[in-house]
Amino acid sequence: MKWIKQGNAPDYRFSLANERTFLAWIRTSLAFLAAAIGLDQLAPNLASPAIREMLSLALCLFAALLALYAYLRWVANEKAMRQNTDLPYTKILRLVSIFMTLIACAIILMISNAI
Repeated sequence: MKWIKQGNAPDYRFSLANERTFLAWIRTSLAFLAAAIGLDQLAPNLASPAIREMLSLALCLFAALLALYAYLRWVANEKAMRQNTDLPYTKILRLVSIFMTLIACAIILMISNAI
């Protein structure tokens, strides 16, 4: 039996809140993707092409993984609500914060070397 048919249908307010959280993760993923495109296409003099390409690819990969995580998190929350169990803990927040800090530091170094 599919997981969507198991348990009880959750209160629609909780399902909509889960969907809004999913969309927030998707927006975050799109922001990382936009940063990758912007860095690659709009800042040709910021650093060497190899460094810009590597940083852009890292941002694209992270955006893709974040979008996948958004869906998996939505499913896990939906299952938990249907089975009336605790929602799973969000473990990725630390990773997103560390990745964003590293990217910001790399861009600061690129800007300081470009001046």
